[in-house]
Amino acid sequence: MDVITVKNRNHSVLDIKCDWGIANELSEFFSFYVPGYKFMPAYKNKVWDGKIRLFNIQTMDLPVGLYSYLSDFAKARDYTIKTTHDNYYGTPDVKEKINPKTIMKFIEDEKLTSRGQPISCRDYQFDAVCHALENKRGILLSPTGSGKSLIIYLLLKYWHGMINPNGRKKLLIVVPTTSLVEQMYEDFRDYGMMVENGVHKIYSGKDKQFNQGTVISTWQSIYKMPSAWFSQFGCVIGDECHGFKAKSLTTIMNKCTEADYRFGTSGTLDNTQTHELVLQGLFGRIFHVTTTKKLQEMNTLADLKINVLLLIYSNEIRKNWGKKDYHTELDYIVKYEPRNKFITNLALDLKGNSLILFQFVDKHGKPLHQMIKDKAGDGRKIFYVSGDTDTNDREQIRKIVENEENAIIVASLGTFSTGINIRNLHNIIFASPSKSQIRVLQSIGRGLRKSDDGRITTLYDVADDLHWKNNMNYTLNHSAERIKIYNREQFKYTIHKIDI
Repeated sequence: MDVITVKNRNHSVLDIKCDWGIANELSEFFSFYVPGYKFMPAYKNKVWDGKIRLFNIQTMDLPVGLYSYLSDFAKARDYTIKTTHDNYYGTPDVKEKINPKTIMKFIEDEKLTSRGQPISCRDYQFDAVCHALENKRGILLSPTGSGKSLIIYLLLKYWHGMINPNGRKKLLIVVPTTSLVEQMYEDFRDYGMMVENGVHKIYSGKDKQFNQGTVISTWQSIYKMPSAWFSQFGCVIGDECHGFKAKSLTTIMNKCTEADYRFGTSGTLDNTQTHELVLQGLFGRIFHVTTTKKLQEMNTLADLKINVLLLIYSNEIRKNWGKKDYHTELDYIVKYEPRNKFITNLALDLKGNSLILFQFVDKHGKPLHQMIKDKAGDGRKIFYVSGDTDTNDREQIRKIVENEENAIIVASLGTFSTGINIRNLHNIIFASPSKSQIRVLQSIGRGLRKSDDGRITTLYDVADDLHWKNNMNYTLNHSAERIKIYNREQFKYTIHKIDI
Protein backbone atom coordinates (compact mmCIF):
# COMPACT_ATOMS: atom_id res chain seq x y z
CA MET A 1 0.00 0.00 0.00
CA ASP A 2 1.19 3.52 -0.74
CA VAL A 3 1.80 5.65 2.34
CA ILE A 4 1.21 9.36 2.94
CA THR A 5 3.10 10.57 6.01
CA VAL A 6 1.59 13.59 7.74
CA LYS A 7 3.18 15.78 10.40
CA ASN A 8 2.14 19.07 11.91
CA ARG A 9 4.64 21.77 11.00
CA ASN A 10 2.61 24.00 13.31
CA HIS A 11 -1.08 24.62 13.99
CA SER A 12 -1.53 26.12 10.53
CA VAL A 13 0.27 23.82 8.12
CA LEU A 14 0.73 20.07 7.59
CA ASP A 15 3.97 18.64 6.17
CA ILE A 16 3.26 15.88 3.65
CA LYS A 17 5.68 13.12 2.62
CA CYS A 18 4.79 10.75 -0.22
CA ASP A 19 6.12 9.59 -3.56
CA TRP A 20 6.09 11.97 -6.50
CA GLY A 21 3.18 10.29 -8.23
CA ILE A 22 0.89 10.71 -5.20
CA ALA A 23 2.09 14.31 -4.79
CA ASN A 24 0.92 15.08 -8.33
CA GLU A 25 -2.43 13.45 -7.57
CA LEU A 26 -2.73 15.62 -4.45
CA SER A 27 -1.87 18.71 -6.45
CA GLU A 28 -4.67 17.94 -8.90
CA PHE A 29 -7.14 16.96 -6.12
CA PHE A 30 -6.65 20.26 -4.29
CA SER A 31 -6.69 22.47 -7.42
CA PHE A 32 -9.74 24.52 -8.39
CA TYR A 33 -10.60 27.06 -11.02
CA VAL A 34 -11.16 30.56 -9.65
CA PRO A 35 -14.64 31.87 -10.54
CA GLY A 36 -14.36 34.26 -13.47
CA TYR A 37 -10.75 33.25 -14.21
CA LYS A 38 -11.30 33.51 -17.99
CA PHE A 39 -11.79 37.27 -17.68
CA MET A 40 -8.68 37.89 -15.57
CA PRO A 41 -5.62 39.51 -17.24
CA ALA A 42 -3.17 36.85 -16.01
CA TYR A 43 -5.23 34.12 -17.67
CA LYS A 44 -5.78 36.14 -20.84
CA ASN A 45 -2.02 36.77 -21.05
CA LYS A 46 -1.37 33.03 -20.58
CA VAL A 47 0.79 33.44 -17.49
CA TRP A 48 -1.70 31.61 -15.23
CA ASP A 49 -3.99 28.63 -15.82
CA GLY A 50 -6.84 30.04 -13.71
CA LYS A 51 -6.42 27.59 -10.85
CA ILE A 52 -5.78 28.02 -7.15
CA ARG A 53 -3.70 25.22 -5.60
CA LEU A 54 -4.25 24.46 -1.94
CA PHE A 55 -1.54 21.79 -1.85
CA ASN A 56 1.92 23.23 -2.50
CA ILE A 57 3.82 20.58 -4.42
CA GLN A 58 7.13 22.50 -4.10
CA THR A 59 7.08 22.72 -0.30
CA MET A 60 4.77 19.68 0.19
CA ASP A 61 2.45 21.40 2.63
CA LEU A 62 -1.30 21.57 3.11
CA PRO A 63 -3.50 23.76 5.37
CA VAL A 64 -4.36 21.84 8.56
CA GLY A 65 -8.08 22.40 8.13
CA LEU A 66 -8.06 20.24 4.99
CA TYR A 67 -6.88 17.10 6.77
CA SER A 68 -10.33 15.49 6.56
CA TYR A 69 -10.30 16.00 2.77
CA LEU A 70 -6.83 14.43 2.67
CA SER A 71 -8.27 11.48 4.57
CA ASP A 72 -11.11 11.20 2.02
CA PHE A 73 -8.56 11.34 -0.81
CA ALA A 74 -6.49 8.51 0.70
CA LYS A 75 -9.48 6.29 1.50
CA ALA A 76 -10.87 6.56 -2.04
CA ARG A 77 -7.51 5.43 -3.47
CA ASP A 78 -6.62 2.81 -0.85
CA TYR A 79 -3.65 4.84 0.39
CA THR A 80 -2.51 4.69 4.01
CA ILE A 81 -2.09 7.84 6.11
CA LYS A 82 0.58 7.72 8.79
CA THR A 83 0.65 10.56 11.36
CA THR A 84 3.78 11.34 13.37
CA HIS A 85 4.39 12.69 16.90
CA ASP A 86 1.52 15.09 17.15
CA ASN A 87 -1.94 14.68 18.59
CA TYR A 88 -3.96 16.92 16.33
CA TYR A 89 -4.59 16.80 12.62
CA GLY A 90 -7.92 18.51 12.21
CA THR A 91 -9.98 15.77 13.83
CA PRO A 92 -11.31 15.55 17.41
CA ASP A 93 -8.83 14.34 19.99
CA VAL A 94 -10.61 12.00 22.42
CA LYS A 95 -8.35 13.01 25.29
CA GLU A 96 -9.36 16.63 24.93
CA LYS A 97 -13.03 16.14 24.16
CA ILE A 98 -15.21 18.59 25.98
CA ASN A 99 -18.04 17.24 28.10
CA PRO A 100 -21.36 18.92 27.15
CA LYS A 101 -22.44 18.76 30.81
CA THR A 102 -19.35 20.74 31.79
CA ILE A 103 -20.05 23.31 29.10
CA MET A 104 -23.71 23.61 30.14
CA LYS A 105 -22.74 24.14 33.80
CA PHE A 106 -20.16 26.73 32.79
CA ILE A 107 -22.73 28.65 30.72
CA GLU A 108 -25.30 28.54 33.52
CA ASP A 109 -22.72 29.91 35.95
CA GLU A 110 -22.03 32.82 33.59
CA LYS A 111 -25.50 34.27 34.31
CA LEU A 112 -25.80 35.87 30.88
CA THR A 113 -27.67 39.13 30.40
CA SER A 114 -28.80 41.29 27.49
CA ARG A 115 -30.20 44.81 27.79
CA GLY A 116 -30.14 44.30 31.55
CA GLN A 117 -32.30 41.16 31.50
CA PRO A 118 -31.25 37.51 32.06
CA ILE A 119 -30.97 35.43 28.88
CA SER A 120 -30.32 31.78 28.18
CA CYS A 121 -28.30 30.02 25.52
CA ARG A 122 -30.52 28.54 22.77
CA ASP A 123 -30.16 24.86 21.88
CA TYR A 124 -28.54 25.48 18.49
CA GLN A 125 -26.09 27.98 20.05
CA PHE A 126 -25.13 25.39 22.65
CA ASP A 127 -24.64 22.74 19.95
CA ALA A 128 -22.41 25.15 18.00
CA VAL A 129 -20.25 25.88 21.05
CA CYS A 130 -19.90 22.17 21.87
CA HIS A 131 -19.04 21.25 18.27
CA ALA A 132 -16.41 23.99 18.04
CA LEU A 133 -14.73 23.13 21.35
CA GLU A 134 -14.80 19.38 20.71
CA ASN A 135 -13.12 19.81 17.35
CA LYS A 136 -10.84 22.71 18.32
CA ARG A 137 -11.71 24.36 15.02
CA GLY A 138 -14.40 24.79 12.38
CA ILE A 139 -16.54 27.30 10.49
CA LEU A 140 -19.85 27.96 12.22
CA LEU A 141 -22.32 28.84 9.48
CA SER A 142 -25.35 30.55 10.96
CA PRO A 143 -27.61 33.27 9.52
CA THR A 144 -27.79 36.88 10.67
CA GLY A 145 -29.92 37.21 13.79
CA SER A 146 -29.04 33.75 15.11
CA GLY A 147 -26.84 35.21 17.85
CA LYS A 148 -23.34 34.57 16.50
CA SER A 149 -21.92 37.18 18.88
CA LEU A 150 -23.20 35.14 21.86
CA ILE A 151 -21.65 31.97 20.41
CA ILE A 152 -18.32 33.82 20.07
CA TYR A 153 -18.66 35.19 23.60
CA LEU A 154 -19.24 31.72 25.06
CA LEU A 155 -16.25 30.30 23.15
CA LEU A 156 -14.14 33.18 24.46
CA LYS A 157 -15.25 32.72 28.06
CA TYR A 158 -14.86 28.95 28.02
CA TRP A 159 -11.44 29.12 26.41
CA HIS A 160 -10.21 31.64 28.98
CA GLY A 161 -11.92 29.96 31.94
CA MET A 162 -11.41 26.25 31.26
CA ILE A 163 -8.80 25.72 28.55
CA ASN A 164 -6.42 28.60 29.28
CA PRO A 165 -7.09 29.41 32.96
CA ASN A 166 -3.50 30.47 33.68
CA GLY A 167 -3.69 33.21 31.07
CA ARG A 168 -0.55 31.98 29.33
CA LYS A 169 -2.00 32.65 25.89
CA LYS A 170 -4.33 35.35 24.57
CA LEU A 171 -7.35 35.20 22.28
CA LEU A 172 -7.65 37.09 18.97
CA ILE A 173 -10.94 37.98 17.26
CA VAL A 174 -10.57 39.27 13.70
CA VAL A 175 -13.42 41.15 11.99
CA PRO A 176 -13.72 42.82 8.55
CA THR A 177 -14.83 46.34 9.63
CA THR A 178 -14.20 48.90 12.36
CA SER A 179 -17.93 49.04 13.08
CA LEU A 180 -17.87 45.35 13.96
CA VAL A 181 -15.01 45.92 16.41
CA GLU A 182 -17.13 48.41 18.33
CA GLN A 183 -20.31 46.40 18.08
CA MET A 184 -18.72 43.19 19.34
CA TYR A 185 -17.08 45.09 22.20
CA GLU A 186 -20.49 46.48 23.19
CA ASP A 187 -22.15 43.07 22.77
CA PHE A 188 -19.65 41.56 25.23
CA ARG A 189 -20.39 44.35 27.69
CA ASP A 190 -24.12 43.66 27.22
CA TYR A 191 -23.57 39.97 28.07
CA GLY A 192 -22.00 40.93 31.38
CA MET A 193 -18.26 41.14 30.66
CA MET A 194 -15.99 43.81 32.21
CA VAL A 195 -14.68 44.73 28.78
CA GLU A 196 -12.50 47.63 29.95
CA ASN A 197 -10.26 45.18 31.80
CA GLY A 198 -10.57 42.19 29.50
CA VAL A 199 -10.75 43.39 25.88
CA HIS A 200 -8.45 45.53 23.73
CA LYS A 201 -9.62 47.08 20.43
CA ILE A 202 -7.35 47.54 17.42
CA TYR A 203 -8.26 49.62 14.38
CA SER A 204 -7.34 52.95 12.75
CA GLY A 205 -3.94 53.33 14.34
CA LYS A 206 -4.85 52.12 17.85
CA ASP A 207 -2.05 50.69 20.00
CA LYS A 208 -1.11 47.11 19.10
CA GLN A 209 0.54 46.47 22.45
CA PHE A 210 -1.82 45.46 25.26
CA ASN A 211 -2.24 43.56 28.54
CA GLN A 212 -5.84 42.33 28.11
CA GLY A 213 -6.53 38.67 27.44
CA THR A 214 -8.72 39.30 24.39
CA VAL A 215 -8.12 41.42 21.29
CA ILE A 216 -10.75 42.46 18.73
CA SER A 217 -9.16 43.80 15.56
CA THR A 218 -9.87 44.47 11.91
CA TRP A 219 -7.77 42.29 9.64
CA GLN A 220 -6.48 45.41 7.88
CA SER A 221 -4.87 46.63 11.11
CA ILE A 222 -2.78 43.56 11.90
CA TYR A 223 -2.01 41.44 8.85
CA LYS A 224 1.38 43.12 8.39
CA MET A 225 2.42 42.53 12.03
CA PRO A 226 5.44 40.20 12.47
CA SER A 227 4.97 36.51 13.25
CA ALA A 228 6.34 37.05 16.76
CA TRP A 229 3.36 39.29 17.56
CA PHE A 230 0.90 36.54 16.61
CA SER A 231 2.70 33.91 18.70
CA GLN A 232 0.99 35.25 21.85
CA PHE A 233 -2.41 33.90 20.73
CA GLY A 234 -3.62 30.41 21.54
CA CYS A 235 -7.06 30.90 20.02
CA VAL A 236 -8.17 32.89 16.97
CA ILE A 237 -11.73 33.60 15.83
CA GLY A 238 -12.55 35.06 12.43
CA ASP A 239 -16.00 36.68 12.58
CA GLU A 240 -17.79 37.14 9.23
CA CYS A 241 -14.81 35.31 7.77
CA HIS A 242 -16.27 35.45 4.24
CA GLY A 243 -15.63 39.23 4.30
CA PHE A 244 -11.85 39.07 4.56
CA LYS A 245 -9.45 39.56 1.70
CA ALA A 246 -8.32 35.98 1.11
CA LYS A 247 -4.57 36.63 0.90
CA SER A 248 -4.54 38.79 4.05
CA LEU A 249 -6.61 36.28 6.02
CA THR A 250 -4.29 33.46 4.95
CA THR A 251 -1.32 35.58 6.06
CA ILE A 252 -2.86 36.16 9.50
CA MET A 253 -3.87 32.54 10.07
CA ASN A 254 -0.51 31.19 8.93
CA LYS A 255 1.24 33.50 11.39
CA CYS A 256 -0.94 32.20 14.26
CA THR A 257 1.29 29.15 14.61
CA GLU A 258 0.54 28.74 18.36
CA ALA A 259 -3.24 28.91 18.00
CA ASP A 260 -4.52 25.34 18.10
CA TYR A 261 -8.08 26.63 18.63
CA ARG A 262 -9.34 28.46 15.53
CA PHE A 263 -12.94 29.19 14.63
CA GLY A 264 -14.62 31.04 11.79
CA THR A 265 -18.18 32.36 11.78
CA SER A 266 -20.29 33.48 8.86
CA GLY A 267 -23.89 34.14 7.95
CA THR A 268 -23.39 33.00 4.39
CA LEU A 269 -20.70 31.80 2.01
CA ASP A 270 -20.66 32.39 -1.72
CA ASN A 271 -21.31 28.75 -2.68
CA THR A 272 -18.12 28.45 -4.70
CA GLN A 273 -15.96 25.42 -3.96
CA THR A 274 -12.78 27.48 -4.09
CA HIS A 275 -13.95 30.06 -1.56
CA GLU A 276 -15.24 27.45 0.87
CA LEU A 277 -12.16 25.24 0.74
CA VAL A 278 -9.77 28.15 1.28
CA LEU A 279 -11.72 29.07 4.43
CA GLN A 280 -11.92 25.44 5.57
CA GLY A 281 -8.18 25.12 5.12
CA LEU A 282 -7.71 27.98 7.60
CA PHE A 283 -10.45 27.17 10.13
CA GLY A 284 -11.69 23.61 9.58
CA ARG A 285 -14.86 22.05 8.19
CA ILE A 286 -18.20 23.82 7.97
CA PHE A 287 -20.80 23.21 10.68
CA HIS A 288 -24.35 24.31 9.80
CA VAL A 289 -25.71 25.81 13.02
CA THR A 290 -29.25 26.69 11.91
CA THR A 291 -31.16 28.37 9.06
CA THR A 292 -33.17 31.55 8.58
CA LYS A 293 -36.28 29.46 7.89
CA LYS A 294 -35.95 27.56 11.20
CA LEU A 295 -35.40 30.78 13.15
CA GLN A 296 -38.49 32.33 11.59
CA GLU A 297 -40.51 29.22 12.45
CA MET A 298 -39.22 29.50 16.03
CA ASN A 299 -40.35 33.15 16.04
CA THR A 300 -36.76 34.17 16.77
CA LEU A 301 -36.41 36.21 13.56
CA ALA A 302 -38.89 38.60 12.02
CA ASP A 303 -40.99 37.55 9.06
CA LEU A 304 -39.74 38.96 5.79
CA LYS A 305 -41.76 40.39 2.95
CA ILE A 306 -40.00 41.24 -0.31
CA ASN A 307 -41.33 43.67 -2.89
CA VAL A 308 -39.38 43.55 -6.13
CA LEU A 309 -39.96 46.98 -7.69
CA LEU A 310 -39.24 46.52 -11.39
CA LEU A 311 -38.73 49.96 -12.90
CA ILE A 312 -39.78 49.96 -16.55
CA TYR A 313 -37.89 52.63 -18.48
CA SER A 314 -39.56 54.42 -21.39
CA ASN A 315 -39.65 52.81 -24.83
CA GLU A 316 -37.55 55.67 -26.15
CA ILE A 317 -34.76 55.00 -23.63
CA ARG A 318 -34.91 51.23 -24.04
CA LYS A 319 -35.08 51.35 -27.86
CA ASN A 320 -31.99 53.55 -28.03
CA TRP A 321 -30.10 51.82 -25.26
CA GLY A 322 -28.19 49.40 -27.48
CA LYS A 323 -25.23 47.37 -26.27
CA LYS A 324 -23.76 49.33 -23.38
CA ASP A 325 -21.10 47.86 -21.11
CA TYR A 326 -21.87 47.10 -17.48
CA HIS A 327 -20.15 50.13 -15.96
CA THR A 328 -21.85 52.53 -18.38
CA GLU A 329 -25.23 51.04 -17.50
CA LEU A 330 -24.60 51.25 -13.77
CA ASP A 331 -23.40 54.83 -14.05
CA TYR A 332 -26.52 55.81 -15.97
CA ILE A 333 -28.91 54.11 -13.55
CA VAL A 334 -27.56 55.60 -10.30
CA LYS A 335 -27.52 59.11 -11.80
CA TYR A 336 -30.97 58.88 -13.41
CA GLU A 337 -32.99 61.56 -11.64
CA PRO A 338 -36.48 60.00 -11.99
CA ARG A 339 -35.11 56.81 -10.40
CA ASN A 340 -33.61 58.70 -7.45
CA LYS A 341 -36.82 60.69 -7.04
CA PHE A 342 -38.74 57.42 -6.92
CA ILE A 343 -36.43 56.05 -4.18
CA THR A 344 -36.72 59.35 -2.28
CA ASN A 345 -40.51 59.30 -2.34
CA LEU A 346 -40.57 55.63 -1.41
CA ALA A 347 -38.30 56.17 1.61
CA LEU A 348 -40.35 59.10 2.88
CA ASP A 349 -43.67 57.29 2.41
CA LEU A 350 -42.62 54.25 4.43
CA LYS A 351 -43.54 53.91 8.09
CA GLY A 352 -40.93 52.80 10.60
CA ASN A 353 -37.11 52.88 10.52
CA SER A 354 -35.61 52.42 7.06
CA LEU A 355 -32.17 51.48 5.75
CA ILE A 356 -31.27 52.51 2.18
CA LEU A 357 -28.21 50.72 0.80
CA PHE A 358 -26.15 52.17 -2.03
CA GLN A 359 -22.90 51.19 -3.78
CA PHE A 360 -21.28 54.41 -5.05
CA VAL A 361 -20.56 57.21 -2.59
CA ASP A 362 -20.06 60.37 -4.65
CA LYS A 363 -22.31 59.71 -7.63
CA HIS A 364 -25.17 58.05 -5.77
CA GLY A 365 -25.05 57.93 -1.97
CA LYS A 366 -24.40 61.60 -1.31
CA PRO A 367 -26.89 62.99 -3.88
CA LEU A 368 -29.58 60.51 -2.77
CA HIS A 369 -29.09 61.43 0.88
CA GLN A 370 -29.33 65.13 0.04
CA MET A 371 -32.54 64.61 -1.98
CA ILE A 372 -34.17 62.73 0.91
CA LYS A 373 -32.97 65.23 3.47
CA ASP A 374 -34.21 68.24 1.46
CA LYS A 375 -37.65 66.77 0.89
CA ALA A 376 -38.05 65.47 4.46
CA GLY A 377 -37.36 68.84 6.04
CA ASP A 378 -36.44 69.13 9.72
CA GLY A 379 -39.12 66.91 11.17
CA ARG A 380 -37.48 63.54 10.49
CA LYS A 381 -34.08 62.14 11.41
CA ILE A 382 -32.03 61.33 8.30
CA PHE A 383 -28.54 59.84 8.66
CA TYR A 384 -25.75 59.22 6.19
CA VAL A 385 -23.07 56.54 6.64
CA SER A 386 -20.15 55.66 4.37
CA GLY A 387 -16.56 54.51 4.76
CA ASP A 388 -15.60 58.09 5.61
CA THR A 389 -17.94 58.16 8.61
CA ASP A 390 -16.07 57.87 11.89
CA THR A 391 -16.55 54.52 13.63
CA ASN A 392 -17.85 56.11 16.83
CA ASP A 393 -20.34 58.15 14.79
CA ARG A 394 -21.60 54.98 13.07
CA GLU A 395 -22.13 53.34 16.44
CA GLN A 396 -23.97 56.40 17.75
CA ILE A 397 -26.24 56.43 14.69
CA ARG A 398 -27.02 52.75 15.19
CA LYS A 399 -27.94 53.31 18.84
CA ILE A 400 -30.05 56.39 18.05
CA VAL A 401 -32.05 54.56 15.38
CA GLU A 402 -32.78 51.68 17.77
CA ASN A 403 -34.72 54.17 19.90
CA GLU A 404 -36.45 55.92 16.99
CA GLU A 405 -39.63 55.01 15.15
CA ASN A 406 -39.30 56.78 11.80
CA ALA A 407 -35.61 57.36 11.05
CA ILE A 408 -33.83 56.83 7.74
CA ILE A 409 -30.22 55.67 7.29
CA VAL A 410 -28.66 56.10 3.85
CA ALA A 411 -25.64 53.81 4.03
CA SER A 412 -23.03 52.29 1.75
CA LEU A 413 -23.13 48.54 1.25
CA GLY A 414 -19.60 48.23 2.58
CA THR A 415 -20.43 49.75 5.96
CA PHE A 416 -23.92 48.55 6.84
CA SER A 417 -24.54 45.41 4.79
CA THR A 418 -22.39 43.12 6.97
CA GLY A 419 -22.54 42.44 10.66
CA ILE A 420 -24.22 45.65 11.84
CA ASN A 421 -27.27 44.93 13.96
CA ILE A 422 -30.12 47.42 14.29
CA ARG A 423 -32.88 46.14 16.53
CA ASN A 424 -35.82 48.23 15.31
CA LEU A 425 -35.39 48.16 11.56
CA HIS A 426 -38.61 47.85 9.56
CA ASN A 427 -37.66 48.58 5.94
CA ILE A 428 -34.65 47.97 3.69
CA ILE A 429 -34.28 49.48 0.23
CA PHE A 430 -31.78 48.04 -2.25
CA ALA A 431 -30.95 51.22 -4.15
CA SER A 432 -28.04 49.65 -6.06
CA PRO A 433 -28.12 46.48 -8.15
CA SER A 434 -26.14 43.45 -6.95
CA LYS A 435 -26.06 39.73 -7.66
CA SER A 436 -23.65 38.70 -4.90
CA GLN A 437 -25.33 36.07 -2.70
CA ILE A 438 -23.23 37.11 0.29
CA ARG A 439 -24.06 40.79 -0.10
CA VAL A 440 -27.78 40.16 -0.69
CA LEU A 441 -28.26 37.80 2.27
CA GLN A 442 -26.12 39.88 4.61
CA SER A 443 -28.06 43.00 3.66
CA ILE A 444 -31.38 41.24 4.26
CA GLY A 445 -30.07 40.11 7.61
CA ARG A 446 -29.94 43.72 8.81
CA GLY A 447 -33.71 43.67 9.06
CA LEU A 448 -34.45 40.21 10.40
CA ARG A 449 -34.03 40.97 14.08
CA LYS A 450 -37.42 41.12 15.76
CA SER A 451 -38.56 44.67 16.38
CA ASP A 452 -39.82 45.69 19.79
CA ASP A 453 -43.19 46.45 18.20
CA GLY A 454 -43.38 43.05 16.47
CA ARG A 455 -43.69 44.49 12.95
CA ILE A 456 -42.47 42.44 9.98
CA THR A 457 -39.52 43.50 7.90
CA THR A 458 -40.11 44.60 4.33
CA LEU A 459 -37.41 44.62 1.66
CA TYR A 460 -37.85 46.86 -1.37
CA ASP A 461 -35.64 45.49 -4.13
CA VAL A 462 -35.31 48.19 -6.80
CA ALA A 463 -34.65 46.59 -10.20
CA ASP A 464 -34.19 48.18 -13.61
CA ASP A 465 -35.67 47.03 -16.91
CA LEU A 466 -33.81 48.58 -19.82
CA HIS A 467 -34.14 45.64 -22.17
CA TRP A 468 -35.41 45.89 -25.74
CA LYS A 469 -36.58 42.75 -27.54
CA ASN A 470 -33.88 40.13 -26.90
CA ASN A 471 -31.28 42.61 -25.69
CA MET A 472 -31.26 42.09 -21.90
CA ASN A 473 -29.53 44.69 -19.74
CA TYR A 474 -27.03 43.71 -17.06
CA THR A 475 -28.91 44.96 -14.00
CA LEU A 476 -32.09 43.18 -15.08
CA ASN A 477 -30.10 39.95 -15.17
CA HIS A 478 -28.78 40.78 -11.70
CA SER A 479 -32.35 41.13 -10.50
CA ALA A 480 -33.08 37.65 -11.84
CA GLU A 481 -30.10 36.33 -9.84
CA ARG A 482 -31.45 37.93 -6.65
CA ILE A 483 -34.85 36.31 -7.26
CA LYS A 484 -33.08 32.94 -7.53
CA ILE A 485 -31.61 33.61 -4.08
CA TYR A 486 -35.06 34.47 -2.69
CA ASN A 487 -36.45 31.23 -4.10
CA ARG A 488 -33.55 29.20 -2.72
CA GLU A 489 -33.99 30.73 0.75
CA GLN A 490 -37.79 30.30 0.55
CA PHE A 491 -38.42 34.02 1.01
CA LYS A 492 -41.85 35.29 -0.02
CA TYR A 493 -41.74 37.95 -2.74
CA THR A 494 -43.98 39.78 -5.19
CA ILE A 495 -42.96 41.63 -8.36
CA HIS A 496 -44.43 45.06 -9.06
CA LYS A 497 -43.90 46.67 -12.47
CA ILE A 498 -43.60 50.45 -12.29
CA ASP A 499 -43.27 52.80 -15.25
CA ILE A 500 -40.57 55.39 -14.70
